Amino acid sequence: MGQKQRSNSDPNNDVKKRRRVGFSGIDAGVEAKDCIRIFLVSSKEEFHAPESFVIDPVDLNSFFDDDGKIYGYEGLKITIWISSISFYAYADITFQSSSDRGKGITDLKSALQTIFAETLVDSKDEFLQKYLVDKDFVRTSISNAEVLKHKAFKGHVCDSDQNADSATSNVEVVRLVAGNMATGQLYSHLIPLTLLLVDGSSPIDITDPHWELYVVIQKKTDQQGEIQCMLIGFTAVYRFYHYPDDSRLRLGQILVLPPYQHKGYGRFLLEVLNDIAISENVYDLTVEEPLDHFQHVRTCVDTLRLLHFEPIQHLVTKAVSLLKEGKLSKKTHSPLLIPPPSAIEDVRKSLKINKKQFLRCWEVLLYIGLNPVDKYMENFISIISKRVKYDILGKDSGTSGKQLIEVPSDIDQETSFVMFRSEANEASTVQMDDNQTNQEEQIQKLVQDRVKEIQLIAEKVTLHLGSSDVAVN
Repeated sequence: MGQKQRSNSDPNNDVKKRRRVGFSGIDAGVEAKDCIRIFLVSSKEEFHAPESFVIDPVDLNSFFDDDGKIYGYEGLKITIWISSISFYAYADITFQSSSDRGKGITDLKSALQTIFAETLVDSKDEFLQKYLVDKDFVRTSISNAEVLKHKAFKGHVCDSDQNADSATSNVEVVRLVAGNMATGQLYSHLIPLTLLLVDGSSPIDITDPHWELYVVIQKKTDQQGEIQCMLIGFTAVYRFYHYPDDSRLRLGQILVLPPYQHKGYGRFLLEVLNDIAISENVYDLTVEEPLDHFQHVRTCVDTLRLLHFEPIQHLVTKAVSLLKEGKLSKKTHSPLLIPPPSAIEDVRKSLKINKKQFLRCWEVLLYIGLNPVDKYMENFISIISKRVKYDILGKDSGTSGKQLIEVPSDIDQETSFVMFRSEANEASTVQMDDNQTNQEEQIQKLVQDRVKEIQLIAEKVTLHLGSSDVAVN
């Protein structure tokens, strides 16, 4: 990590500064995001090139104290390069002056080490001569990994400067089990990028053998004829025990490196996970707190799978037919049009899609089935509105839900209650919020957002059905 302080060559300036008397203002500090730039590079040429791939972190400020600011520096500029070969990093720090102006002086090295830990290199020459040319790191780390699936990606060979090659690259997904040195070393090098690019992420316990890493590798032959392995992305999956003799897979982290995003690699990784869930007959595959974009891609992938799942096609057809019968808004009681429990169980057993995810995809399936959709849009929105109200309000929306009823008790009157599920249209003792107008406006906004998301997914899915080369993500 390089650190430079720019000095003024005029010796008279120091004398002039000593003669001035006054009070300086309290240091306002500078936000980390305003003085730090991060680049992902794969060669010395990219290191020196201004067009190197720039990383846009989700929240740099969170790594610097409580208010996300850096104090004690004038003209601070921090440039960080991360090697996409070995995932070591080097930081160059320059500033005009440094002094305590009421808020102390931020320890920059300590702050950067909270992100990069042992991957932060002090010497620029060492970074350029060793860690930017160590092409064996990834290959060595995955030498004992289980190869799960190969796929050729045409026109997607991409370096970190985004120069695309029209050649076909061989991409494969490999599986590494946690609890050994090779997996631990590889993941420890990926932690900084995960913290910087995945909102709300935190490192997994790489010593726990229940964690599994699924890594996307691109294999290319260099000019010397040697095969080089480039890491494109990865996902961390936890294998839970499920009574009595099953296991469940839960996706905890997923990251595709910025130069490779929106090219189909994330979708490929999801497809491999789905294949693993089915081939190993796990109970289901779930996702821990998915971000919006990932959930979008996931729903696209699962909707495509469901479109080819024959056991539910007659149910989709029947639900679509009901949506086409008159205006639902004029009916005293309109159904939610959700699939029956038997279908939900069939989908879980065969495709390993859980109920919550299936219901998301079900809405997209109904939308695709309404053709022409504009003619029946009012009915479709009515169904989505009922679903949103059911999800949020339960029984207050006129459908079944949970209720809490206070009961007499000799132990603690404040914490004594029973919970039961009421049937549709059953009277409820739970009251709506006082400001019902605001509540209705919020619900309508949620309905509009959900309908828009359904339309976007349906558009991508139908486009993909017409061309197998279209990448969903």
